[in-house]
Amino acid sequence: MGFSASLQGQASHEALLGRQDAEIKLLETMKRCLTMKVKSDREYASTISALATQGKKIERNEDLVGSLIAQSWRDIMDSVDQMAKLIKQQADSVETIVVEHIAVLCSDRRRARKLYQEEQTWLNNQFQQLTEDVARKKLEYQKNLELYKLMRSRFEEHYVKSGRVGRKVDEVREKYQKACRKLHLTHNEYVLLLGAVTECEHDLRTCYLPSLLHRQQAIHQELVTSWKAILQDIVKYSDFTTDKFQEMHLRMQKAVDLVKPVEEYRDFIGKHRTRPVSPIRFTFDENLVDDTSGKLLPNKLTVDNLTIDWLRNRLTELETSLKATQQNRQNPQHLSENNSDSKASILDYTREREELRLRCQEKKLQRQVDVIRAALNELGCEELPLGYDLTMESSFTDSPAMNKKRTMPDIGLFTLRRNQRFMTVFKSPFKSLPMINYTTHGTIRSSSEGPASKTDNTLPVAPLRGISQLTSNQKGNVNGDLTDEEWFHGVLPREEVVRLLVNEGDFLVRETTRNDECQIVLSVCWDGHKHFIVQTTEGHYRFEGPTFPSIQELIRHQWLSGSPVTSRSGTILKTPILRERWELNNDDVVLLEKIGRGNFGDVYKAQLKTCKTEVAVKTCKVTLPDEQKRKFLQEGRILKQYDHPNVVKLIGICVQKQPIMIVMELVPGGSLLTYLRKNASSIMQQEQLRMCKDAAAGMRYLESKYCIHRDLAARNCLVGYESIVKISDFGMSREEEEYTVSDGMKQIPIKWTAPEALNFGKYTSLCDVWSYGVLMWEIFSKGGNPYSGMSNSQAREKIDSGYRMPAPENTPEEIYRLMLRCWEYEPEKRPHFDQIYTVVETLSQAYL
Repeated sequence: MGFSASLQGQASHEALLGRQDAEIKLLETMKRCLTMKVKSDREYASTISALATQGKKIERNEDLVGSLIAQSWRDIMDSVDQMAKLIKQQADSVETIVVEHIAVLCSDRRRARKLYQEEQTWLNNQFQQLTEDVARKKLEYQKNLELYKLMRSRFEEHYVKSGRVGRKVDEVREKYQKACRKLHLTHNEYVLLLGAVTECEHDLRTCYLPSLLHRQQAIHQELVTSWKAILQDIVKYSDFTTDKFQEMHLRMQKAVDLVKPVEEYRDFIGKHRTRPVSPIRFTFDENLVDDTSGKLLPNKLTVDNLTIDWLRNRLTELETSLKATQQNRQNPQHLSENNSDSKASILDYTREREELRLRCQEKKLQRQVDVIRAALNELGCEELPLGYDLTMESSFTDSPAMNKKRTMPDIGLFTLRRNQRFMTVFKSPFKSLPMINYTTHGTIRSSSEGPASKTDNTLPVAPLRGISQLTSNQKGNVNGDLTDEEWFHGVLPREEVVRLLVNEGDFLVRETTRNDECQIVLSVCWDGHKHFIVQTTEGHYRFEGPTFPSIQELIRHQWLSGSPVTSRSGTILKTPILRERWELNNDDVVLLEKIGRGNFGDVYKAQLKTCKTEVAVKTCKVTLPDEQKRKFLQEGRILKQYDHPNVVKLIGICVQKQPIMIVMELVPGGSLLTYLRKNASSIMQQEQLRMCKDAAAGMRYLESKYCIHRDLAARNCLVGYESIVKISDFGMSREEEEYTVSDGMKQIPIKWTAPEALNFGKYTSLCDVWSYGVLMWEIFSKGGNPYSGMSNSQAREKIDSGYRMPAPENTPEEIYRLMLRCWEYEPEKRPHFDQIYTVVETLSQAYL
């Protein structure tokens, strides 16, 4: 009992989609509950650990030397402490292994469901298309039959009135013969079409649909196998070796052992069983030939002086097409280049669909060739036979040789082995992006050197201040400025702080404002992330223990003594996290003049004190909430790792005090859009091509870094020295291979955004390719408005209906073709930026 034999009906299809939705919901519930369990276990472990620490602090210990009771108590407390560590270790394992696996499995399940639904829709459309083809040919037959009847009655009328001679009789006879010939040809086409669509329908119903359902069953069983492994991991990390836990463990283990992937869907299949899909029967409508004097017979080709030349020409055409189709089937290059052993092919039906199309085409052609040949061969027995038998039974059973040709080969596309290998590939994570942060004692933690390791002789960078370690030599700095301490991160938002604190015991100090009151906060990575407000008592500072005359001494005491910040939290300071090299002091930047306005605040021309270099500074309004400030700093966090001549460079960020600022290179030419409009009369075609080349080079670099810009337009490109174009404004950017909008589509540039992003909120680098096509249009229109005269909603509707902007005046034909390729509705048909750069560079050289 399986999917392919039992779930072919529409009701079963809908039930299967419902089952898939329910499984996705169950996975989400499991993930949510396990996350709560991890949090609960960690809090429990922290409480037990604090209890054990207190239990080991025995008063008057010297009076209990040699006491077995005291020693026993110490052993008990050690065991309690070890139990706390075990519980925490188990919670960490659940989070890093089980929850992650559930997230991956849930993502796999959603994708499999989507592709299954798409293939089921495609299959239904194919059945509908076959039925419509037959209906259209039947309608044509009926029209020609009516014409034939009319011409025949006119001929008979004139023949009776005028006799056998006369010009009028000859004209009517000629029209009658023409109508007769057209009817006979349509009759033959109808007969051939019925045989051809029968072949197609048979293959779709008996081959493609069962294989689709068979693969779905394999995918579902793979899901259950992975799901079972996750349940086993949950059981594994819930075993704490006590009698109660062992009893619970055995009970859970028995429940898991009851899961058998092969039997998982037995009840489901039994409940939603439907009969196999009935074949679509294509039969000759015998009413069509009732009034043809017996010359046209159902399911028989008519071979006479009206059709024999057409049949012979048709046979030649069919044989030529059949030979070409057979060659295509023998040549595997027409199929997808995907490795047939890769499990990625299990959800990609392109190969099977192409194979089915060619096989169906070959069978249609072979069937028509065989029928016409047999009809023509009958001429050896009869001079003008009335017809050749073409019943469905004889076409499939009369000729064993013919049936042998039609046997569908076993191409082994749907083996379970390939399904298993696919899941391995499908679950592999995306390529890691480079990250740079700090380890203990201020050394740099880095997964890769990244762009930051490159030297840049064209752009001066603010020098890195000397790192101030936490030492006891602080007396001269008792009332000193906190900004002198490298572990003080100023007004850095809380979300950014959490990103920096990675390892247990990592800590830093920051400033925040609550109820219009400035407060100093110690942030520590300890059983998650904890934040302690520095308490002020008569000019001194403390947490829970002794007071100190300066915050520097307070932090130094907590770090060097190893005592908990508070007894309840048990938090211990281990590693100070120092300011990152791009964190500048606000006082190092002198604002000169306002040059613009952004989404979060004003933009200024400024100067660095240390090297007198002019820079551009984006400021963030002080009144914005922390969430908005975090979004503001996101642009700096993305830019800090990039180094490319066509991408604007980051110099640093200022978070020591308000306002928060992002410091970037100053690009003197301003925005590309303003530059195009101001210099419209003097810009030559060669310069336009170079602008396109610069933008393509910058976007090619960003694509290689898995950065989706999401707001590429002329207004967000800058023009530097010698008119070089630089990509700028990364406020909407995301460092992912694929990003789905979760917070609505507000402030989206509709006329620059790809259809899949507007319709589904799904962004990839290919969405930037669409925007790049609009950018090219802006460059060659010298700053024109895209979709001029249309509102956003009108432009969106026109694009969905197939409209594309015409080429601006004097645009090279090759450039406009590239624009149209960038505006392909299906994202996978668009070129990547590597290909775009190659095309534009070639054109740029050709127009020199």
